[in-house]
Amino acid sequence: MPPRVPAPTAVVTGGASGIGLATTTRLLDDGWSVVVGDLNAEAGARALDAAADAGRADRLAVVPCDVTEESDVEALVATAVERFGGLTCMVNNAGVPGAFGAVEETEVDDWDYTFAVLVRGVFLGTKHAVRAFGTTGGGAIVNVASIAGLSGGGGPVAYSAAKAAVISITKSTAVELAPRRVRVNAVAPGPVLTPILGDGEARLARAAETLRTTQPWPDPGMPEDVAAAIAFLAGPDARFISGDTLIVDGGQTASGPAEAMNRLADPRARGIAGVSRGSTGQAGELRRVSS
Repeated sequence: MPPRVPAPTAVVTGGASGIGLATTTRLLDDGWSVVVGDLNAEAGARALDAAADAGRADRLAVVPCDVTEESDVEALVATAVERFGGLTCMVNNAGVPGAFGAVEETEVDDWDYTFAVLVRGVFLGTKHAVRAFGTTGGGAIVNVASIAGLSGGGGPVAYSAAKAAVISITKSTAVELAPRRVRVNAVAPGPVLTPILGDGEARLARAAETLRTTQPWPDPGMPEDVAAAIAFLAGPDARFISGDTLIVDGGQTASGPAEAMNRLADPRARGIAGVSRGSTGQAGELRRVSS
């Protein structure tokens, strides 16, 4: 009998909620094995339960992971190699809204936290994925950026700057790693209906209605829309694509993203500042700085 060829394997950071969970589900649907790294233990347990209900528990591993800690990211990649026989794709998805509010009211610690998650997390994921790819002769990296990184009006200063850095890292590493047959691309979503826009069905319903009136495409973006783009860039149909940032935003960038982002309750216009830690399970901080 010919040797068993392992299924393609991906690591998805922040893979237990939002875009990450949709990506995990899509890759499992497509026959991949997936290692999810997530800081939120409860969300990770729910992802495992869902995979078990679908008969896919043997192709999913969930590992507690803080993407700002190198040892955590290294262990995440090692799990893919040890449990599933190698690594095919690294999806650097873990993210938080981070610091928000007027630039003069932004705390340095909040700025550093935002960059640690959004930028250092991508660097560490790339570093350790490349080491694993060295044993398999190549692979793919997909970074989750944002349309906020493409313009000056698409989001809070720290978040926008961090996502611009992700796009820059994508281009630089694509050039460096191409001779080693490692492709590096990014997706740049606009606002999509995930918990990052707020908790509760009512909050998401309001966001959906806003998006229907501020983007060209009539339907609001869903996590599955971004997951489909990630799955494409991870797979063999994208074999000649590297260094690209695929915009997934229902035409917002074409029409100008600032208006839609501002209408989604820009904290600067409301006189508030602080830091949001998204769906990590960790508490954020809200400070009112003006009336």
